[in-house]
Amino acid sequence: MAAFETTYIPVNGASFGGRLTAVFHKLVATVTAWNDARMTRNALNKLSDRELDDIGLCRADIYSL
Repeated sequence: MAAFETTYIPVNGASFGGRLTAVFHKLVATVTAWNDARMTRNALNKLSDRELDDIGLCRADIYSL
């Protein structure tokens, strides 16, 4: 799985740069979460139906993750 770590620095809400930084961090977090889910779905799709059953999933469950 991919991981992207950042150090959260509290920003001053009054400054434009602070709000822009907060929006950027939110965007990075959203893209990172999307990519993690994409990689998980790809890995699960490579498993056989038997292997999925062993971990309590069926193929239709993959897309609801």
